[in-house]
Amino acid sequence: MSSAAIRVLLVDDQGLVRAGFRTILQSEPGIEVIGEAADGGQAIEAARELRPDVICMDVQMPGIDGLEATRQIRSAGLGPGILVLTTFDRDDYLFAALDAGASGFLLKNASPEKLIEAVRVVAAGDALLAADVTRRVIERVTASRERPAPDARLDELTEREAEVLLLLARGLSNGEIARELYLGEATVKTHVSKILLKLGLRDRVHAVVFAYENGVAVPGDTAPGNSAS
Repeated sequence: MSSAAIRVLLVDDQGLVRAGFRTILQSEPGIEVIGEAADGGQAIEAARELRPDVICMDVQMPGIDGLEATRQIRSAGLGPGILVLTTFDRDDYLFAALDAGASGFLLKNASPEKLIEAVRVVAAGDALLAADVTRRVIERVTASRERPAPDARLDELTEREAEVLLLLARGLSNGEIARELYLGEATVKTHVSKILLKLGLRDRVHAVVFAYENGVAVPGDTAPGNSAS
């Protein structure tokens, strides 16, 4: 396997689930499963020893669960992107995972193609939420809440960065934003990085939350050429 391969650690208390994920990911060129763990404690140790690029993390496990393991791995500064995978489509897991520092959230019933895509996105340093999960984030942060005055940090964004933030909040990928604004994808990635730096945000998931909290985007808002999902 090439040294440039994405190194993945699988964490799930069910051996059959780990075997299924391993089969899917190992079949994809450029992805290498370097280890497995059956609970959060093992995941923390494996993250220290193996230094994976991405951890596919289950939520409910005996002992230390996936959310606490995610928090401890983040607190230790170990650096991997953490993709939370669960059969439980519940808001409390979703927001706890985001607060713990997860880079993405995907249901286990997602297609193999979605799993592979998610691993690649997280490995690239981006954050990922499935479309239905993004919608629920939006609903959560805008429900039963008075909209505050816009955060003063928004004034630090250039006009182009503000455009990128709006499209990012609408759920567009870097490639889609590039096509919408007639920019190169590398340029969009640079804009996203500057937005996160100026707003003091960890990743694009939190940028989405920030945008809706501060009225940059509103529920039901969709980008030209995209349908709400």
